Amino acid sequence: MRWKIETFRKILMSGCKAEDSKLRTADRLANLISVFCILNWRIFWLTMISRCAPQAPPDTVLTSAEMELIERIVPDLPNASQAPPLLRHLIKVARLGGYLARAGDSPPGNTVMWRGMRCLTDIQLGYALALNRSG
Repeated sequence: MRWKIETFRKILMSGCKAEDSKLRTADRLANLISVFCILNWRIFWLTMISRCAPQAPPDTVLTSAEMELIERIVPDLPNASQAPPLLRHLIKVARLGGYLARAGDSPPGNTVMWRGMRCLTDIQLGYALALNRSG
């Protein structure tokens, strides 16, 4: 369990940059850490489920909007066409975060998943704003 705790802390400190917050009260800091813990859990879960249960359906971990945007934006790689759908989608998310997905590469880690989800969230917000503006 220590490795999982250390990984969770690394995501909290490096990905969320929890130490950089300039909040002055304990209540505000507790609220911020609570939100960060939810984000941390999702990133860690995405990373681990891609390794432990790649056969799971992709809608287990991604919303329909996220899956649709991923399919539109990130093209399939030739070596990923045989991969299970969940793994294919999560590799696409990781590719948004800088994962190269070469044949000999290890599975995507927390850092590229964090960056990929951050990019996907930005894309999803932009897409939603564009839909609202145009009709």
